[in-house]
Amino acid sequence: MSTAIQFDPVRLPPECEELRAEVRAFVREEIAAGTFNPNTTPMGNGLNREFARKVGEKGWIGMTWPKQYGGQERSFLERYVVTEEFRAVAAPTRVFFTADRQSGPTIIRYGNEKMKAEILPRIIKGDCMFCIGMSEPNSGSDLFAASCRATKTDGGWLINGSKVWTSGAHHADYMIGLFRTSQPTEENRRHGLTNFVVDMKNTDGITCRPILHPTGIHEFNEVIFEDAFISDDMMLGTQDEAWKQATSELAYERSGPERFLETFYILPELVDVLGEAPDTRGAEGIGRLVAQVHTLRRMSVSVNGMLQAGKEPTVEGSLVKDLGTKWEQDLPAKVRTLAAFADPDSGNRTEFDDLMRFATMIAPKLTIQGGTTEVLRGIIARGLGLR
Repeated sequence: MSTAIQFDPVRLPPECEELRAEVRAFVREEIAAGTFNPNTTPMGNGLNREFARKVGEKGWIGMTWPKQYGGQERSFLERYVVTEEFRAVAAPTRVFFTADRQSGPTIIRYGNEKMKAEILPRIIKGDCMFCIGMSEPNSGSDLFAASCRATKTDGGWLINGSKVWTSGAHHADYMIGLFRTSQPTEENRRHGLTNFVVDMKNTDGITCRPILHPTGIHEFNEVIFEDAFISDDMMLGTQDEAWKQATSELAYERSGPERFLETFYILPELVDVLGEAPDTRGAEGIGRLVAQVHTLRRMSVSVNGMLQAGKEPTVEGSLVKDLGTKWEQDLPAKVRTLAAFADPDSGNRTEFDDLMRFATMIAPKLTIQGGTTEVLRGIIARGLGLR
């Protein structure tokens, strides 16, 4: 059944702008204290657990969650503002971001009370890092072809197989992993997958093998499970029905400003390089890029507003992710073209060239992580009744 794509005309309410001022003041203080460098890449500021704890103290982790689990019950739009402000200055959010965005909400929805009591307060304090175990070496983006197996044993499950492209697994405290617990059926190839919360620090039989960027940075991993024991109480939701949870989880992952701001740091650098009086070509190029990122921002705000209203904008979220990651992937090449005729001595050209080099090398991953372009366009086509 087809559905029309609908982006509600959402505007940020006054409380969001008040929160924005508070976040900016906090960010300025942290930059002045030398906590991180705003003129670098998000990865350039490293993994900062102390910064995560400070953000937790502000109440900005789990801020949309129910108060009974330590949340603030604030709006998705307020969380959007915090994410946007942090991303715009390359703040070191890696410790808490995945846990806040998708792992925590998944545990709130599908976890048992023991799991919630033990894990959610740690996330909110900025003291718990999550990774996501979905993709596998031989199945690519086809999650339903996953073969990493969980076999029932006394009191739990034994995990065998591997996951790949698991961002931050070598630092993570926990993984939400998608494992095969039975075979798919002819009627439903999605059947037979179950989600578990895996303790990455205290479980024997888990090995993280680094997959390095062309930049040399260690972000991705292949995670290998060899008879890793997971107790029954670490299962999320219903056995064999995790595909429903996985698709719901990805709606959170695909709709935020992080899906078009990952290489944003080179745009203000371009403005500095071109100077206060760029030529017509440069001014037009900057204008187009700013108009494009503004459009993506309006779409993303709309999706978050719809989430706040209790809707499930899966198609719209997929569209934001598809267009946003393609934009941020293409941005380095467009910036390089616009800067080609700039004065070599203008601004801090060395810093600009270093950031350009980094953005160019990480660009290929942007349309893969969180769902490939091909998968997203399939979701969009299905939503429109085209397949």
